[in-house]
Amino acid sequence: MPTSTLESDITKIELKDRPVEKSPIQLAMSRFGHNRLAIAALILLAFLIVISVAAPLLAPYNPIKRNIADRLHAPSLQYILGTDALGRDSLSRIIYGGRVSLWVGLASVVLSLVLGVPLGLIAGYLGGLLDGAIMRVMDLILAFPGIIFAIWLVSMIGPGVNQVILANALFSLPEYSRVIRGSVLTIKDADYVSASRALGCNSFQVMWRHIFPNVLAPIIVISSLSISGAILAGASLSFLGLGAQPPTPEWGAMLADGRPYIRTAWWLALFPGIMLTLVVLASNIAGDGLRDALDPRASTKRA
Repeated sequence: MPTSTLESDITKIELKDRPVEKSPIQLAMSRFGHNRLAIAALILLAFLIVISVAAPLLAPYNPIKRNIADRLHAPSLQYILGTDALGRDSLSRIIYGGRVSLWVGLASVVLSLVLGVPLGLIAGYLGGLLDGAIMRVMDLILAFPGIIFAIWLVSMIGPGVNQVILANALFSLPEYSRVIRGSVLTIKDADYVSASRALGCNSFQVMWRHIFPNVLAPIIVISSLSISGAILAGASLSFLGLGAQPPTPEWGAMLADGRPYIRTAWWLALFPGIMLTLVVLASNIAGDGLRDALDPRASTKRA
């Protein structure tokens, strides 16, 4: 057998026996898949989202239709979770209320990303006076407690779901911009960034083609962990009457409606509170699992 053919066969055998290396995304997905608690939390979140989206098909009654004859009806076969002071079915209102609460959480995070990512990239990469100006604005927002800032802003622009989303996004803005700025500062002088500049890429191309893909991990982690806080903030503002307005069902507003009847109609506050607890707990657990999966220090562990 010719020597070249023998060497080729040996090379093929070595390549065949060599273990296939996984990409960072595959390693992260593998680590997340081994976290059973995080998987269960993610399934619960997906289940609640599906129920909220399919509310018109699943709700047994009209969530805003009044029926005074059945007001404060205790949980029964007819009304599984009882009725409120206006005779409206609590189960239907909870199903529809999930739409508003989950929308507030997701939309607030998306808006924070849209505003915070460019600011963090610009501040970290360009630096100088622009960096100082952006960070001082973030410091000004941080000077106010989050919920106080949201209450002040919503009070100024008027109550409503969209106003709550804007307030949530703005008081979360410093967290996004600061974390992204810090990540940019650690990689802006890397060799591949210097090479892209040497090849003639302008600042915009360097930031979005070479730096942004390498700061996605902290962005994903912050987003997943911020959803629960945004949902709680939205529910808090609705509880105070600054969020969803009657007769729109929303979990925080339902808690406020059930507060005067806590002794006589316990179900009015109990079930919306349980839903808020489940959503916040599930989103936090899923976010923690995602953070652990994307942690570079975990790359040496067995996937």
